[in-house]
Amino acid sequence: MTPPHGTPWGGVLTRLSGASHAATSFEMPILSKTQNAAGRVAPENAKRRAADVAYDKIETMISKLEIAPGSPVVEADLAEMTELGRTPVREALMRMVSIGLIVQQPRRGLMVSTIDVMDHLDVIATRRALERLIAANAARRATEVQRKSLITCAQKMVKAAQRGNLDEYMAADQALDHVNHAACRNRSAVKAVIPLIVQCRRFWYAYQHEGEITEGAQAHHAMAEAIASGNEADAARGAELLMDYLERFARRVIDA
Repeated sequence: MTPPHGTPWGGVLTRLSGASHAATSFEMPILSKTQNAAGRVAPENAKRRAADVAYDKIETMISKLEIAPGSPVVEADLAEMTELGRTPVREALMRMVSIGLIVQQPRRGLMVSTIDVMDHLDVIATRRALERLIAANAARRATEVQRKSLITCAQKMVKAAQRGNLDEYMAADQALDHVNHAACRNRSAVKAVIPLIVQCRRFWYAYQHEGEITEGAQAHHAMAEAIASGNEADAARGAELLMDYLERFARRVIDA
């Protein structure tokens, strides 16, 4: 099944030259400009690692289909597009290889992985188990600052949905994930769920005509409130309901 007409496929990039094929170890995602992994407010001028900035920028372009699935990638072009040097871009690309977002092809370099519609239900099923664990852990371990941040991010999703602004909706969704992942303090679960979240974001952008972001925003908000309450069972249930929503969306696409 192909994405709907008008999907913003990006221009095809050329082969990556000189990039290492080795994958680096995963690092916990960085939070907002002012919040650190422990949930404490950091100085406004705190600088993020260039590789983390590069990773987020490239992931956003891939998730929003500005770089098309199946496109070859070139380090120099990405360095120019992100306005960063080749070294942080190379590190970001290696991390993406390690999670399967970018694929190494023998004698053909790197390319963005494709979207497999029929495989997406398995993606959601796997993500479901991880999201339940993450939500329960976050409900137990989150700081007060993180609990407030979760609600704030979810409220931004609701407002973006009301305006029909998909880009703002996805930005708030990503911010909510960052806080939730830091709050759960379960690096193994976060490492496993990250590539599944990116696949879901790409799937949404490709088939957004079958979705309803207001419903999605409400599901995220309910989960955020449950986590913020500190009730682990309610938090796990909130994650379960969010995955139910994503599965309904995926089935609409498959059945269309």
